Amino acid sequence: MPINITMPALSPTMEEGNLAKWLVKEGDKVSPGDVIAEIETDKATMEVEAVDEGTVAKLVVPAGTEGVKVNALIAVLAAEGEDAAAAAKSGDGAAPAKAEAPKADAPKAETPKPEAPKPEPAAAPAPKAEAAPVANGHASGERTFASPLARRIANEAGVDVSAVTGSGPHGRVVKADVEAAIASGGAKAPAAKAPPAGAPAAAVAAKPMSDDQVLKLFAEGSYELVPHDNMRKTIARRLVEATTTIPHFYLTLDCELDALLALRTQINAAAPVKKTDKGEAPAYKLSVNDMVIKAMAMALMAVPDANASWTESAMVKHKHADVGVAVSIPGGLITPIIRRADEKTLSVISNEMKDLASRARSRKLKPEEYQGGTTAVSNLGMFGIKDFAAVINPPHATILAVGAGEQRAVVKNGEIKVATIMSVTLSTDHRAVDGALGAELLVAFKRMIENPMGMLV
Repeated sequence: MPINITMPALSPTMEEGNLAKWLVKEGDKVSPGDVIAEIETDKATMEVEAVDEGTVAKLVVPAGTEGVKVNALIAVLAAEGEDAAAAAKSGDGAAPAKAEAPKADAPKAETPKPEAPKPEPAAAPAPKAEAAPVANGHASGERTFASPLARRIANEAGVDVSAVTGSGPHGRVVKADVEAAIASGGAKAPAAKAPPAGAPAAAVAAKPMSDDQVLKLFAEGSYELVPHDNMRKTIARRLVEATTTIPHFYLTLDCELDALLALRTQINAAAPVKKTDKGEAPAYKLSVNDMVIKAMAMALMAVPDANASWTESAMVKHKHADVGVAVSIPGGLITPIIRRADEKTLSVISNEMKDLASRARSRKLKPEEYQGGTTAVSNLGMFGIKDFAAVINPPHATILAVGAGEQRAVVKNGEIKVATIMSVTLSTDHRAVDGALGAELLVAFKRMIENPMGMLV
């Protein structure tokens, strides 16, 4: 039986490649592991190894051909003892069918691109021996060396070749090994699962497990089920949307906080006292986070190109800095927004943030108080987290992750000093805010934090 060689998927997102060069010619004998061709993808040129041994009966796709679809037939091998001319004729008949299959599936691959190359191996026609060359040596990382006859017998009997111990040279599986496995019945159990363990396994792993599949992993009675509320469902949907559609780019730097902490102490000490239902209380009490919000808003005004949102048709340039602030609430989190934070004083931002956070925790926010915004701040410093990277919340193009302020040794004028340092990481949507622009924004933020008097004028 002729052995078909198909265009392999050399990356999870590969849909087609260029057959740059054949390193064999018709009539050459090849063994498993021999390099037979060079394939060009959009990122690199990679070598293709033979999976089976045989004689090259026909090179279906000429060297230099561009846009060869994944799983399209590119060559035919004649198995041991098989007439090469007959195998070549068989390849002539099989080539159109194989070439048409990827074309028919191409539209499906274009919609969910990450899974484009994977559904085709999973839906490949009946002969499992043909699907194996796509996986072996490239997708799975391991090859099972077996003679074509052994593979054919194993396929017909539903035996997993990879589960059979080979007695041939270098552990190669031969006919006798497969017949012994069939007689014992020992290799049949994994046979049904073996094919997905190669390339199709990636497709299976890429799909989320069903509820039943998850629950089967745990002993009955060892857990309780807590149904998702609408908030958790929305958070999950938005996170998947953000991480799968937004190309995140991360920038981190350290800010000195000592000047900001000193100014904060002075401002709080100067707060007037007002009467409340609970007695007298200061009119405001600034937190470091309040000053971070103001600094981020002013940085966006200083770097207006970064105050943007991406759409497929145009860049949305915002005229004001509306800063969302991640607030943890029972069952999830929400991001209330300080509108026009660039125009508001620190005391106004502080009191507004306290009110929004309080109503967020009691779930009394109005939609306009948490929808939209031009950027966001996520602060985990109060938990002692040093640094982290936050996920962008669409339609924002940036989000600032703020770590804890801690005393560290720094070098100033050639001397080691102690300073309070806060690490911050800016996540950007690289479509709207690329690396240089993001760096400019983060430097502007650092300048505001380290020279906080600028936030008062």
